[in-house]
Amino acid sequence: MSSLPKINPTKTKAWQALQAHYEDTKSLHLTQLFAEDVHRTKEFSISWNDFFVDISKNRITSKTRELLLQLAEEVQLEKAIKAQFSGEKINETEDRAVLHTALRDFSTMKPEIAQCLQKMKEFSEQVNNGDYKGVTGKRIDTIVNIGIGGSHLGPEMVYEALKHYRKGVELYFISNIDGDALQATLDILDPETTLFVVVSKSFTTKETLANAQFVKKWFSSKLSAEAVATHFIAVSTNATQVAAFGISEEKTFPMWDWVGGRFSLWSAAGLSVCCAIGYQNFEKLLKGAHQMDQHFETAPFSENIPVMLGLISIWYANFYTSETEAVIPYCEALHKLVPYLQQAVMESNGKGVDRTGTAITYQTGGIVWGATGTNAQHAFFQLLHQGTKIIPTDFICFTNPLSSNLELHDMLLANCLAQTEALATGKPFNAKEPYNTFTGNKPSTTLFIQELTPENLGSLIALYEHKIYVQGVVWNIFSYDQWGVQLGKEVASAILENSKLLNGEHATQFITNLKYRS
Repeated sequence: MSSLPKINPTKTKAWQALQAHYEDTKSLHLTQLFAEDVHRTKEFSISWNDFFVDISKNRITSKTRELLLQLAEEVQLEKAIKAQFSGEKINETEDRAVLHTALRDFSTMKPEIAQCLQKMKEFSEQVNNGDYKGVTGKRIDTIVNIGIGGSHLGPEMVYEALKHYRKGVELYFISNIDGDALQATLDILDPETTLFVVVSKSFTTKETLANAQFVKKWFSSKLSAEAVATHFIAVSTNATQVAAFGISEEKTFPMWDWVGGRFSLWSAAGLSVCCAIGYQNFEKLLKGAHQMDQHFETAPFSENIPVMLGLISIWYANFYTSETEAVIPYCEALHKLVPYLQQAVMESNGKGVDRTGTAITYQTGGIVWGATGTNAQHAFFQLLHQGTKIIPTDFICFTNPLSSNLELHDMLLANCLAQTEALATGKPFNAKEPYNTFTGNKPSTTLFIQELTPENLGSLIALYEHKIYVQGVVWNIFSYDQWGVQLGKEVASAILENSKLLNGEHATQFITNLKYRS
């Protein structure tokens, strides 16, 4: 049984003090805070490994930080962190531990994880060396990942982010049950040189299995039903269903119930990307994440990046009543980071009942959105600069490029820094051009990372994972269940079943004509 604290944050002394503090400081302007403290950037920044995190352009003072840290103490954040890392069943509603961090801890790695990694290493090397052949003897050059949610968003994000490290195997991702999109992917594949990796922990996920069955039928028509055993790989816990599909135990990679889907890219759910970037780079990704795990577990909270970012997020959500957060990577390779974070954040913390089963009266969760800079500057930055909403924004940039094009990289960094500066300082009112006024005082955090390496990407992803947990602990919610995902599935299943009974096997017309009534 978990000993996860169950403390209503609004009943703590720190929360009450923060509310009073907000009233006292809400009119403070960032320009004033910088003018009063020439060392503000140094005082409100954290250096760790290849990361430099600047939180100075947030609407916080030393007193704000002190009270937020007091809040963390009162809700027993330290105890909650220890509960997670020690393997307690902190996912109480599903009676599960939450140990995706164990997948990347090579110092105390469980035997079953080590065995799985060894199997991934051997398999990926066979694919990359050309030793794994299709049934016609041709080398495998393409892998199609069939999965949805965390079985798709995480691997795809990493594949896109680490394009510089790819080994030559091309990846495609099939997730949505959109027949047109699926067929468009199949039309460009050579079945003789393609492997299909079906990722489903339970092997009962309807979207994934529907797509997998369709692909299997297509593939069998192109080659043979017998060829499925060579060209299809499974990542699952359900050996019975995997075998029924036609995939052998030898070509099945394990998952565990203590790994949530949205945090599963570190497991065999990352097999396809492991093949694409090579096992050595995949292991570096894991080790980079583990370094951030250690930082989160051991660093004092005032110097702890996930803790401070999580607490600052609480400050805006619950005292400024900000409902959204923007994430802007100044790196095109991270263009899939925001969709990944949307699932990780909103599936985790979109909860309206606390850990005692009581309806929550304060704001939880947060809407995450964004795009890559500088593209975003020519899209929605107008809202950030002159809109009426307070939207805390994370800017992510890499100080060193992977290419030799320093001139363009300098322009990229200049734009990133200019946006944070402009958001903070604004532009004075001009009676002749009132529309050209910028109030400034728009909060942002800047994450400077030395270079986009597998290690640093792993650390960045783990940073946001732990930030999510910090928020969930403070909000007194269970961040690791996902009951809200199930309801729509149940209703869709009922509609589809009823339509089949009425209209036969193909129910498109019935569903199209379906009328909802109160």
